[in-house]
Amino acid sequence: MDINVTGKRTIITAGAAGIGRVIAQTFVANGARVHVCDIDEAALNDVRDKHPDIGATNADVSDPAQVDKLFDEALAGLGGLDILINNAGIAGPTKRFEDITPAEWNATIAVNVNGQFYCARRAVAPFMAAGGGAIVNLSSVAGRLPMPLRAPYSTSKYAVCGFTEQAAYELGPKNIRVNAILPGAVDGPRLRGVIEKQAAAAGASYDEFVPKVLQRISLRTMVSQQEIADMALYLCSKAGRHISGQSISVCGNFESYERPEI
Repeated sequence: MDINVTGKRTIITAGAAGIGRVIAQTFVANGARVHVCDIDEAALNDVRDKHPDIGATNADVSDPAQVDKLFDEALAGLGGLDILINNAGIAGPTKRFEDITPAEWNATIAVNVNGQFYCARRAVAPFMAAGGGAIVNLSSVAGRLPMPLRAPYSTSKYAVCGFTEQAAYELGPKNIRVNAILPGAVDGPRLRGVIEKQAAAAGASYDEFVPKVLQRISLRTMVSQQEIADMALYLCSKAGRHISGQSISVCGNFESYERPEI
């Protein structure tokens, strides 16, 4: 099975930490040339120090002007583009539906949905110049299952799946493949923060709430960041050349979310 991406010029948003950082390291290890963006300057500096072969830009994908800066710098360094990983996203508020403010709603949609569009539209021209390309959008199992107290986040992740299908439909004739990955309970600091907020809203401790999360997963386990990176690698490799328009869960079969009293 040919899953290497040797020489593939790749942009990864929010690639300086978390899942994005693991994806970047995995792609580099498999031969790709990588440029990341992030809003965390300290994390970007760490990438620059530890991975001088990875390009890095401070950019907020919710701002189209900053997306233009990202693509200008990345394309100048890479000389073209073959792969885009739309990884940037924010958790948004953990609140009852009626307590969410317009500002909180708009901020979540701006990063999680608009940011993916701004990046994808900029990728089309260099993809066409390269003869084709691959986009992987990060959604979530919250993009197929309603998530209690997380209306902006869940709505944004449903939107990512719809956006993926639309983009795959329009861009397929240009030899551009578009897929989405729906991570489940990914072990790491971000999930811990989400679970802590959910637990607090339900009047429980973190340790009390974790079994409730796992009880709704058929395999009773979290998944690793590396597993998400491996799926992204497969989808962007020659092995995945005929996969497009798909929303693929990597979640141990996440069945449903615990419904607290809301």
